[in-house]
Amino acid sequence: MDLRKLKTLIDLVSDSNVSELEITEAEGKVRIVKSAPSQASHVAQPVVSTMPVATTAAPVAVEPVVATTPAEIAATAAAAEPQGHVVKSPMVGTFYRSSSPEAAAYVEVGTQVKEGQTICIIEAMKILNEIEADKSGTITQIVAQNGQAVEYGAPLFVIA
Repeated sequence: MDLRKLKTLIDLVSDSNVSELEITEAEGKVRIVKSAPSQASHVAQPVVSTMPVATTAAPVAVEPVVATTPAEIAATAAAAEPQGHVVKSPMVGTFYRSSSPEAAAYVEVGTQVKEGQTICIIEAMKILNEIEADKSGTITQIVAQNGQAVEYGAPLFVIA
């Protein structure tokens, strides 16, 4: 699980009435527990732990993420942030790099784009929505995976 996803989950637990959240994925298991507020502090401190999941396939090495304070979590997440302008998803849906499976991708890493140029499609409720570059520049990173679901505000591309 990447650090951005982990930080988002921690923020969701911190800002909600949920006291515990456990998610199991192929890479491992994450459990976030919000501690009860103490008399000295009214800020909830999430506790994060990761555990490898037993499988019958070849073992996968999982490095535990140990960040004890929200400041350390934010610092770790900031280090993983891409350099440049991030084009974010304007909606929830399925990300596609081309208009059809047979068609070439709208953009590749290194492609020069102009503001307003179509760079991908997000399918939401069986409607294909063309997503345009909100800045001119060069595509330096494609963050989203073709055919995968994206959330509102999820990073799609990085433009330098």
